[in-house]
Amino acid sequence: MKILITGSAGFIGYNFCKFLLLNTNHQIHSIDNINSYYSQKLKRARLKDLKKYKNFKFYKFDLCNKKKLERVFRFKFNCVYHFAAQAGVRYSLINPRSYINSNIMGFFNLIELVKKNRVHKFFYASSSSVYGDSKKFPLKETHIISPKNIYGLTKKNNEEIVELFFKGSSTKYIGLRFFTVFGEWGRPDMLIYQYLNSIYNKSKKFYLNNYGNHTRDFTYIEDVKEILFLLLKKKIKNNIVVNICSNNPVKITKVLNIINKNFKYKPKIYKRSFQKADVKKTHGSNSKIKYFCNKKKFVPLEIALNNTCNWYKKNWKIFT
Repeated sequence: MKILITGSAGFIGYNFCKFLLLNTNHQIHSIDNINSYYSQKLKRARLKDLKKYKNFKFYKFDLCNKKKLERVFRFKFNCVYHFAAQAGVRYSLINPRSYINSNIMGFFNLIELVKKNRVHKFFYASSSSVYGDSKKFPLKETHIISPKNIYGLTKKNNEEIVELFFKGSSTKYIGLRFFTVFGEWGRPDMLIYQYLNSIYNKSKKFYLNNYGNHTRDFTYIEDVKEILFLLLKKKIKNNIVVNICSNNPVKITKVLNIINKNFKYKPKIYKRSFQKADVKKTHGSNSKIKYFCNKKKFVPLEIALNNTCNWYKKNWKIFT
């Protein structure tokens, strides 16, 4: 099978590429523009690891470059996983144009070629951000979505464009609403790695928003990889959107306390008020994806965090 994965230098894209390369004989083609939103050193380290495998092929360009994208699609893919996007909720307040270019223009270039080339399955990353600041939990896929920032709005736009664009097409499309994914090789702009970096870089300040009263549905990357693989093998009759979450919301302070058990040094925490564009709580229902994929268990949070800490201890220099 030939599979195209966009965002292969990113956190989820890299991890899923590695999973497929280790566990299947599929030919993996991948695209990433290696932008500077966060550490290019980390992104290049991920790619260096993937390039060890003979059945991995990498192309460096932006999805807004339609001509280069068309050349890649000459390989006639069976399946496409789309993880490339401009990430970051707060950054969308600073540079909204980058979200329009990447998450809408680049996205449309991709789905146009997916449809034209009659790709059998198209998986695309959406986000829990589409739900906005909901007060009804757990969040189910049938709930009304109302994003409160540009990032979430672009993801809502993706879902709506796909629904209309693929009508009458043979392509099966699956939207993946990810909830706070974390784990090995994670993004340095996210809370867990910001805290880990402040432990190793003792002069770095760690700011805790909303005085630590945020609650998040943390989802371990190992569970994400398993779900993505199960979906690849699954015969899909209907086009769907699914939550990818643990259904286990926890306060941020609990997460930091678990991390603290792995280290002697504890950084000073600077608490500050609620930040614009944040949501106070995320809690998704995972009953649909558990039933659909017959996935019975998720890795316990403490084990997942300990695994992340142990990985970081061995690889912290990548983040310097």
